[in-house]
Amino acid sequence: MKKQTIKGFAFIALAGAMVTSCDLLKDLEYTVTPSPLEMHGDSVRVKVDVKFPEKGIKKKASVEITPMLGSTALKSVTVQGEKATGNGNVIQYKPGGTVSYTDIVAYKPEFENTDLKVTGKISKGGKAKGDLPETKIADATIVTPFLVNKDFRVIFEKDNFQRVTEESTSTQINYERAKSDVRPSELKEKDILDFKAWLLAAQSNPKIALKSIAITGYASPEGEVGKNTSLSTDRAEAGKTTVINLAKEVKNEKAQTEIFSLNGRGEDYDGFKRELEKSTMNNDEKQLVIRVLEMHKDAETRETEMRNMGKTFKFLDDNIFPKLRRAEITVTYDKTGYTDEELKALSLSKPDSLRLEELLFAATLTTDLNQKLSIYKVAEKNFPEDYRAVNNAGGIYFLQNKMEEAKAQFEKANGIKENAISKNNLAAVAGVAGDFAKAKQLLAQAKGAGSEVNYNSGIINIKEGKYNDAISNFGSEATFNKALALLLSGSYDQAAAAIDASKDKESAQGYYLKAIVGARTSKVDVAVSNLKNAIAKDASLKTKASKDREFIKLFEDANFSSLVK
Repeated sequence: MKKQTIKGFAFIALAGAMVTSCDLLKDLEYTVTPSPLEMHGDSVRVKVDVKFPEKGIKKKASVEITPMLGSTALKSVTVQGEKATGNGNVIQYKPGGTVSYTDIVAYKPEFENTDLKVTGKISKGGKAKGDLPETKIADATIVTPFLVNKDFRVIFEKDNFQRVTEESTSTQINYERAKSDVRPSELKEKDILDFKAWLLAAQSNPKIALKSIAITGYASPEGEVGKNTSLSTDRAEAGKTTVINLAKEVKNEKAQTEIFSLNGRGEDYDGFKRELEKSTMNNDEKQLVIRVLEMHKDAETRETEMRNMGKTFKFLDDNIFPKLRRAEITVTYDKTGYTDEELKALSLSKPDSLRLEELLFAATLTTDLNQKLSIYKVAEKNFPEDYRAVNNAGGIYFLQNKMEEAKAQFEKANGIKENAISKNNLAAVAGVAGDFAKAKQLLAQAKGAGSEVNYNSGIINIKEGKYNDAISNFGSEATFNKALALLLSGSYDQAAAAIDASKDKESAQGYYLKAIVGARTSKVDVAVSNLKNAIAKDASLKTKASKDREFIKLFEDANFSSLVK
């Protein structure tokens, strides 16, 4: 006789009527936990407790028990009576006893809809006496972890676009030796005329807001130090007067107000060294002049020594000193950049006219993936030293499911500059391809790059059967995968709440997951109603549900049967 009952997650099978002619075994009871079997990670763990009742095994008998999961034989276990020879697990004749058996087997697709059975050989004194009748002891296999969405996430690099930027424009006025008056001919120089034109354009441009005008006066390092200090200040004052006069001519009112800062810097030795280095003077003579400057700290002594160089000093007087007798004028202003609409239009019509940050920002202003890709490709071409546009183009390819193109872009970006964001994105490509080992390796190198890294790690955690780690990595965001991890960890109420708070609340997979929650909590109506909604959205789920061991308790329920048949 044989009977089967279900108690919680355990399946208990009582195998009787397997008495040999010698009556060596009787009434073995098998308890499988969990039942149905469950797949976690990439394997199925089998735990069976075999109970031998009082006088259930003869003293000299032995039995080799082999569990079979479908057509796959698991490891065998030998049990023997108290007087049998061998190395098996010993069971005393009169009290009986229990042998616990465990094995872990790599998952195969055939395990999803099969049975766990036992078979074996019975012997006495080393001689075969019969077979252990094949007996089903559990259903197999729950494969709910396979429901995980491989919706790996990529990260787009951010732009540094600023609508308002602080910028500057500059010019300079040159003076004659020992003088601070501005010559009329100086006002006709191209840089002064360009500066005047800029003041005119700025006056009528609402996107330019003047902030300050700094004027620094300098003197060349010859003559008396005290006079040169005063002279540099006078040159700064003369520069201010010149700027105000130019501003009046073009009616730029802001440039006539008190936004000036003046500074007389005296003798410009730093500028002297720069101009000397750029000059055509013989290199040996350059070094001699520099040594004189470094040896003599007193300005008047330095000048005397330079004058003593004769021809060298004349070269300095003709080619270097005139460039140092100047006032530098720097206008600092805030410039308001293009509006969103202007950027969108230019990104399509004249993308080459935009700067890198403008292009990266412009790509965020459209939802059209092809337009985004086009903008990123212009940025990639025009600014090849920056990896961000390269990475972001890969992100678009990923969203378009063009994984080979995406991978190439991410590798190129990481080659330009090794970075955690591109490594996360390469992990996403590997994950979609099913290479979870590679994805895990890359994600470890991408830590800190963003919440996407944690989400992607959560998917790997589910594939590995580490559900609590997955819950932690998914964070507070309600997603299908977060709900799945909660369900697999046994937190059924939280799983239902998570799916109801997610965008999958009314999707086919969302309803299916809620049906599983209902089945696991013995709420038949919840299971059936959600399964009905799931099948209405995805008819293929009818066949899946009819075989899914998650619903094994409902297989005999009339409402369930009518739904899936």
